Amino acid sequence: MILKVVLRIVGTISLLLGLIGIVLPVLPTTPFLLLTAYCYFKSAPNWHKRLLASKHLGPYIKNFQENRCIPVRIKVYAISMLWLTIGTSAIFFVHLWWVRILLVVIAIGVTWHILSYPSNRLND
Repeated sequence: MILKVVLRIVGTISLLLGLIGIVLPVLPTTPFLLLTAYCYFKSAPNWHKRLLASKHLGPYIKNFQENRCIPVRIKVYAISMLWLTIGTSAIFFVHLWWVRILLVVIAIGVTWHILSYPSNRLND
């Protein structure tokens, strides 16, 4: 019983982080949504069904779980927003050279990670 409550809480926090990650490119969306799906599957099957039935999140989660692919549109959006955000931060807000380098290294790593997944044309 307690485990189910903990999984629901973790799933809900993960869902919120995933939703924030849609608009905040430094925060990953997919891992949080997949964690949410797992937590809800184990603790609240009705919540899991609602998540997968969601017009916006459901196809994204199902597609990734079944095909291990990221739609081209999502890749372009994520990488564009990532570099825009990190570039803006590095130019206007960060004054330490080593933090700027760190931001660029993180952006390269996240870009490589996103591009390492195959693409498909879901919802493009």
